[in-house]
Amino acid sequence: MPASAGMTGTLDVRDVMQPEPAGMNPEKLAVETNPRLAFCGPISTQQTLPFGTPEDCRAEARHRLHLFRNGGYIFSPAHCIQANTRLENILAIYEEALGLEPGTLAQR
Repeated sequence: MPASAGMTGTLDVRDVMQPEPAGMNPEKLAVETNPRLAFCGPISTQQTLPFGTPEDCRAEARHRLHLFRNGGYIFSPAHCIQANTRLENILAIYEEALGLEPGTLAQR
């Protein structure tokens, strides 16, 4: 099958979305493109995950989930999680996405 078979010429998902670069403001893009374009990411792997507290990470995850509450979002970090990222921060974003109480995943 040719590479172009079935392609529509449109972009459906922006993968990965890093919130830090100019022009990648999640709040602005959510309003401008929703529901025409879905975003994968934008949990910061440059600032919040490696340098924030677990509550900072929960707050960012909660904000992104609220921002894209009408769809157009694939929950994930913006890029590969770096080795200097605390496990508590990683667990915090997924606890928030799953609606779990803080510390739930660490106890499993």
